[in-house]
Amino acid sequence: MILEQLRIFVAVAERLHVTQAARALNMAQSAVSASLANLERRYQTRLFHRVGRGIELNEAGRMLLPEARELLARVDQTEAMLAELVGLRRGTLLVQASQTIASYWLPRHLVAFRAMRPEVEISLGVGNSADVVQCVLNGAASIGFIEGEAHHPSLSQKVVARDQLMLVVAPNHRLAQKPTLDPAELIEETFVMREKGSGTRSVLEAALQGFGLALENLQIGFELPSNEAVRAAVEAGAGIAAISASVVAGSLETGLLQALPIKLPERRYQALWHKERGLNPAAQDFLKVVQSRA
Repeated sequence: MILEQLRIFVAVAERLHVTQAARALNMAQSAVSASLANLERRYQTRLFHRVGRGIELNEAGRMLLPEARELLARVDQTEAMLAELVGLRRGTLLVQASQTIASYWLPRHLVAFRAMRPEVEISLGVGNSADVVQCVLNGAASIGFIEGEAHHPSLSQKVVARDQLMLVVAPNHRLAQKPTLDPAELIEETFVMREKGSGTRSVLEAALQGFGLALENLQIGFELPSNEAVRAAVEAGAGIAAISASVVAGSLETGLLQALPIKLPERRYQALWHKERGLNPAAQDFLKVVQSRA
């Protein structure tokens, strides 16, 4: 019972919306609300603040959320291992991916894998590259996908795709119509950045070093937690951003964004797995699907 209550708690905590969580869990809203109430009653601790018509995590809820996620990931991993031990083909594919990969590159491969192995449950977690590395290291994910490289001796990695990073601005930005641009001019501009630990930020930092610049030289006006937030801020005129071409393709086509004439290096999408744990059969099959469609 407590595991099911924790699954419901995590679903609500991640969405901060009972109705959306109920829909994702294929449960009645009343059942989700009752489960949360029972969990809070059992431990005599409230996990959410009820603010107006919405909810938000309180301190106890914020402390419980990472613990619950880790416990549930371990349970899923144990179930997958037991299924494989008894020769069953059912199980769970535990995938963790960075935001760009999860949103714009991975879905078509997951669809192809589902067609090949419909009996395998797919669990996809999303974070920045540092989060992905940590999930693979602690066993919360069987396989991970990041931009760039993971510098950790316990991880194996393989290049599975390439992506182009580009600098973009709003069309009314003063640099938007310049046919050429010296990278040194970037230090005079405001940047919209992804958070520390993101693959996009790491690749930009390496590119700046190639131009003889450092991240510390830039004026960072905003530090945002997602590609979509960065794109929206730049469209609104917040400054320059380094972002994947796949994320801004629609905005470039419609004229909401303009690419700057500075070429950034390609970045590599890497598959990661733990050297000692290796890849379980489901993850092995998924990696084959990814490589066959590269």
